[in-house]
Amino acid sequence: MSISVRESSKQKPSYWHSVGTEPLSTLTLGQLVDMAAERWADKEAVKSLYEGRSFTFRELRDKADRLAAGLLQLGLSPGDRLAIWGPNSSEWFISRFASGRAGLIAVQIDPAYQGPQLLSSLNKVGVKALICSEFYKTNSCYQIVRTVIPELDKCPESGIELKSSKAPALKALILMSEKQYRGAYKFSDVMASARQETMKIIQEIQTRIQPDDGCCIQFSSGTTGPPKAALLSHHNLINSALQIGTRLELDIKGAKMAVTAQFCHTSGSVLGIILGLCHGIPCVIFAPVFDARKTLEGVIQERCTHIFAIPSVYLDMVSTSKDLGFKVTTLQVATYGAAPCSQQLARRIKETLNVRRLVPGYGLTEISIVFLSKPEDTLEQMTTTVGFAQDHIEAKVVDKDGLMVPMGTPGELWIRGYSVMLGYWDDEEETRQFIGPAGWVRTGDQFVLLEDGYGKIVGRIKEMIIRAGDKIFPKDIEDFFTEHPDVLEAQAFGVPDTKIGEEICVFLKLRDGATLTEEGVRNYCKD
Repeated sequence: MSISVRESSKQKPSYWHSVGTEPLSTLTLGQLVDMAAERWADKEAVKSLYEGRSFTFRELRDKADRLAAGLLQLGLSPGDRLAIWGPNSSEWFISRFASGRAGLIAVQIDPAYQGPQLLSSLNKVGVKALICSEFYKTNSCYQIVRTVIPELDKCPESGIELKSSKAPALKALILMSEKQYRGAYKFSDVMASARQETMKIIQEIQTRIQPDDGCCIQFSSGTTGPPKAALLSHHNLINSALQIGTRLELDIKGAKMAVTAQFCHTSGSVLGIILGLCHGIPCVIFAPVFDARKTLEGVIQERCTHIFAIPSVYLDMVSTSKDLGFKVTTLQVATYGAAPCSQQLARRIKETLNVRRLVPGYGLTEISIVFLSKPEDTLEQMTTTVGFAQDHIEAKVVDKDGLMVPMGTPGELWIRGYSVMLGYWDDEEETRQFIGPAGWVRTGDQFVLLEDGYGKIVGRIKEMIIRAGDKIFPKDIEDFFTEHPDVLEAQAFGVPDTKIGEEICVFLKLRDGATLTEEGVRNYCKD
């Protein structure tokens, strides 16, 4: 007779492994582009409303291959780093696939970065070529690049091999513009320069790229500290997109993904770009940066069925929809993550935007999305958890000594599986601190794992408030205040106190027209 250590819920450790019913894929991004171009050749792949452009899957492959060939002709080789810096656009989309087809590692840089951050990013990973937008909001990207590469002022008004004292690895600058800038190649000219023999090399490269090769670098703060360069493989990204797609019901008729996140981020890259290749659905870009009105108008015009956004973006959409009287009728699935979403806001999203299904998710840049709601979930599960563990992912919750706590007990979430990054670029020490010797990622998030495989975030380890010895999670305080009808948002944090260690401080943002007073807050707390 065998003895089970899981006979009682009190003994059951916080561990979950979703085995999955489908095997993991061995496709590379370049191979996925080929597959999509053959399977959905004349189907729309991307549509940029503000640029007035759209491309089919076949056209996208052709443009990506031409850009990839042009990049090789500029001296890049598989494994080199190609930085993409700018807001969402069709050129960004093409550049991302071109890097995969050429075997390059795409370095996805936040368009909000200024000169010092841009220079640090370029040098940290040894970027060899930079593709950048002409503008980000009102900022001239070229003028920012000039502060990084002052030698541009002495270059001819054409593309040239760069020799930069500040960024010595950088050899080529490519502008997403038809205007000619000193020392920079025009995006269209690089594509047009592709020779037939180089195009054949691009095809040959597809057989040599391996699933575990580096595919992209995204900058993340990890759990603490300044931005780190997370290196993700083809295997990480494509399987993440495939697994996410199965939860989002992308097989519904006329499925279209509305993009609100920047492509440089995990959500924008995986859900906005790679997901469409995996499942044959178009991605719709409304504006270079998020604009609530343009997004709502675009969703209505294009009859988008799916959307991913952070809670603050949904808040803007809900408010704008009410203010301007927009009526959204086609959204089927609204996914959210990256920040806590109160139950009150989740219900407002569902009601105001007429969404059939809310999909909470949880993930990090280094591990993609590892918890996601399922189609059959109840409204309670949609609004109180971050979803169910993804297939082929192991999750456990541990105490400060790395020992598993009982199910339902708060602790730090650790993750292991296909989605874990290869490591931080050229930073073995940071990689070891983040990924343990057995392959477990220490997320730094306080988490509760439930017996049914669902999870709840209760805060960040370093955000925990310790008041007179009591451990208090800011999220519990924030959830309490956002239940008040006058409160729009709440932010709780600890402030030093000589007597009790830390005292609780809460910042409240009230709704328009709210009349809540300090006395009213005190009475609410007493009640």
